[in-house]
Amino acid sequence: MTLRPGWPEDAPELACAIGHEAVVTKLARAPWPYALGDAQSFLDRPQSPHEPGFLVFERTADEPRLVGGVGIDLAAEDGPELGYWYRPDAWGRGYATEAGRAVVAIARDALKLKRLQSGHFLDNPASGRVLTKLGFRPTGRVAQRHCRARGHDVPCALFELDLDDSRTGPMPLAA
Repeated sequence: MTLRPGWPEDAPELACAIGHEAVVTKLARAPWPYALGDAQSFLDRPQSPHEPGFLVFERTADEPRLVGGVGIDLAAEDGPELGYWYRPDAWGRGYATEAGRAVVAIARDALKLKRLQSGHFLDNPASGRVLTKLGFRPTGRVAQRHCRARGHDVPCALFELDLDDSRTGPMPLAA
């Protein structure tokens, strides 16, 4: 697996990877249908070095293949928020957990964040299992979050992760 920032030339592969109704309906901000122009706009947005966002590539015999994306939104309403998505044929293969661990380590070690938020729509329990593997804990709260692809609010289970090593100790490397 390789994590790297998105480049303009990734737009066609990005549009293909994320352009599944089953993917974008699990995300808050992605439109449906997801077109090449949406991918180009996403890749053209300014990237802050303090707000990590990566495309996730699997290694193949020929060339790397885009399977998803992961990042931290520092401007999220309730504090820094981890988000991710993966194409359907990459689900259940460990990419979300592996990439999530790398980005959580960046949050803790490079950005010196003390806390991360995340969440998942209630109809996506697999994402909740990934968050649990990453050390996130459910807050017990469910909030309505707008899903652009669905065009309405959807119930979202909220999670948090304490990154303060002095209180939590090191995160386990294996689940």
